[in-house]
Amino acid sequence: MPTEIILLERVDSLGQMGDVVKVKSGYARNFLLPQKKALRATKENVAYFEGQKKALEGNNIKKREEAEKLAKKIDGQKVVIIRQAAEAGQLFGSVSSRDIADAITAAGFKVDRSQVLLNQAFKLIGLFPVSVSLHPEVKVQVTLNIARSEEEAVTQQKTGKALIATSGREEAAAEAAAKAESAKAKAAAQLAEVTENSEEAPASEDEAAA
Repeated sequence: MPTEIILLERVDSLGQMGDVVKVKSGYARNFLLPQKKALRATKENVAYFEGQKKALEGNNIKKREEAEKLAKKIDGQKVVIIRQAAEAGQLFGSVSSRDIADAITAAGFKVDRSQVLLNQAFKLIGLFPVSVSLHPEVKVQVTLNIARSEEEAVTQQKTGKALIATSGREEAAAEAAAKAESAKAKAAAQLAEVTENSEEAPASEDEAAA
């Protein structure tokens, strides 16, 4: 059964501060209420919000301004995380939102894991864009560089590609595909040449007599 709540801040896909909306009970119980992003929309809580509205809005503006200042420093930052991985790039484990938050904090910008917008953990080395919510109205993007060593991280950053070993079978398949594409292009060119010659050929005597 849905739970009716009043939002204490902007929440993506739900609404703005002060909006009364209905959400799944589990979402309200496990996230919105304990994170103090909302209150149950009882008469008492609605009255409380109306009484505290100006103070809440002022506090929100202050937090947003602080987040905007931090955003100028953190947006576009490159964060390196070193992990063990196979030659093909699969990690022996994974990189979670907590790992990313810790790495960003270690770089000098305090971020909580709940601010890292991640649908699922990373399980490959490489370069990945990651969104970070500094405030409900302020989001930035950092580049996550997952590598097996600092040296590999530098190389990946320069090339923009993951250092992944390609198997002989994959190389053969790529070579075969390239040859097939070349042969296809050559055949098309020959067909075009034959067609052009046939169109330009002079008419036969029988055709001329006709």
